[in-house]
Amino acid sequence: MIKRVFKYWYLVLIGSFFIVSLVVYACFGEESYIAVHDNLDLFVAQFQMMKNTESFFAHGVEVPFLGGISRDNLPSEFSLYTVLFMCLPSFAAYITGYFLKISIAMVSVWLLAEDWYGEKRKEYRSLVALLGFAYGALNMFPAFGIPFASIPLVIYLLRRIYKKPSVWLYIALFCYPFLSYFSYFGFFILAYLTIAVIWLAVRDKRLSKSLFLALFVLGAGYVAFEYRLFGVMLFNDTETIRATMTEADLTAGEVVRQIGDVWKNGVFHAESVHGKLVLPVCILYFIYLNGKYMKDKNWKGIFCDSYNLLMLVILFNSVIYGVYYWGSFRRLVETLLPPLKGFQFNRTVFFSPFLWYASFFVVLQRLSDCQGLPVLGKIKKKNVPKRLAAGLANGLALAAIAIILLTPGRYNDWYTTCKNKSLELLKGKVADDMSYGEFYSTELFEEIKADIGYDGEWAVAYGIHPAVLEYNDIATLDGYLGFYSQQYKEEFRKVIAPALERVEASRIYYDGWGARVYVYSGTDASVVSATKTMYVTDYDLYMDTEAFEELGGKYIFSRIGLENATELGLTLVKVYEQEKSPYVIYLYEK
Repeated sequence: MIKRVFKYWYLVLIGSFFIVSLVVYACFGEESYIAVHDNLDLFVAQFQMMKNTESFFAHGVEVPFLGGISRDNLPSEFSLYTVLFMCLPSFAAYITGYFLKISIAMVSVWLLAEDWYGEKRKEYRSLVALLGFAYGALNMFPAFGIPFASIPLVIYLLRRIYKKPSVWLYIALFCYPFLSYFSYFGFFILAYLTIAVIWLAVRDKRLSKSLFLALFVLGAGYVAFEYRLFGVMLFNDTETIRATMTEADLTAGEVVRQIGDVWKNGVFHAESVHGKLVLPVCILYFIYLNGKYMKDKNWKGIFCDSYNLLMLVILFNSVIYGVYYWGSFRRLVETLLPPLKGFQFNRTVFFSPFLWYASFFVVLQRLSDCQGLPVLGKIKKKNVPKRLAAGLANGLALAAIAIILLTPGRYNDWYTTCKNKSLELLKGKVADDMSYGEFYSTELFEEIKADIGYDGEWAVAYGIHPAVLEYNDIATLDGYLGFYSQQYKEEFRKVIAPALERVEASRIYYDGWGARVYVYSGTDASVVSATKTMYVTDYDLYMDTEAFEELGGKYIFSRIGLENATELGLTLVKVYEQEKSPYVIYLYEK
């Protein structure tokens, strides 16, 4: 038994993490600290809203936010992440999604390594498990965590189809979009696959019919599993805010700096913290590898080494990300390909986290074979055990995992929860951030709804995210969505025009983007807060209440007591607060 534990030490460590994390989340439950930005204020609330309105499978209906918007504009019901929220309570679904993401990444990496290395994969089983876990544990955009984690799986399926196609492989490929998401990943996977088909046709001097067919099978899968998205894109001629969004137009120097920054640090939706260890290790190996090729005058080796190909694709993704913000280039692409107008084709960078950790794996695999660094070449010649090299490789893998788990970041919920609860339990220091339960404060809003006899009247939020109201089954004129009609954006702008006229930054933010349809302050840059403490300098609300009423608005749920409520024709219904909630809600009625 003890020998088996030592033999599979890496699985013991990974299993221990799962157990400890499950205990943490089970003990603290909704007192856990979960990221708000582009998370609790977006998808989690939308999933709960669909559950409240029983609209997951509904057609021809509107969901009650942004004044009533088509259910088709929200995530497909044929998605694993959506299914979790459909079947489980919201917090349980969120945490299950986190552990599923890690598990899917580990299985996907294991399958890909098995296909790539064959029987030799057994020699790298600890590295495969550790790097698979590291990739799965990356704290990236939670709603798309599973699509991130499943990238190695689609590569595995396509490799198998290329080598020996079968009906079952095509069925699996068709179903793959159940784990993916077209706008962020599918479009680019299909583009990469198209390039691969062309490149292999040139290399092999014949078209790979199996991969060519796979291109259509995968495309059909995305259409089937995300039929709502394709219906909206292809058969709805309503002008959306995507057509009027303005993107940065950087100078050549700024573009170069942007390329360098995203190559080194990634972007906030795909924070892979590779700059702390993975990047320097990969760069050092890149210099050594190609220096050795040049020393040996093996020019072909430089161009044929898979490691160099990985580095090249990472650079390509970074360049595409940077030049997207070069206005002339972007407008050229949109002119040649009109359907890409407003589409962020620089999302190729979302594949870079996988590529960085795949490159890191190659370095560690070669290191464990005593092929990675000059010093290990000398070690091998002196007949020093290969176990030393494997130990160093495993140590680097563990270091990468420690960096991922212990680096504070926007979506590192595990670290934030452990840190905040430890400070609270050991030192009595309560974090100013809100926990999951505090953010939504369901008991407080149930009390408010019961007290006023709420019956679906339209409302807006001030000082809190509209998502809080949406989660609590309150219909909102405001909200957060990156794809809705331009007409509604202009209609709601009339409501907030007095605030936008006073704060130029808010005007630029709303007019140039508009995804956050919020009630803005007429003085502060933002009064929307997900912290227990509120910081405001102005207690007046700058809002056209007549335009608000014309849109059907009745209630304003404010975290701020409004000094000019009477001037705006608003009546204070009541002030609500509960001991368990950090909110003090001033409910106004028009």
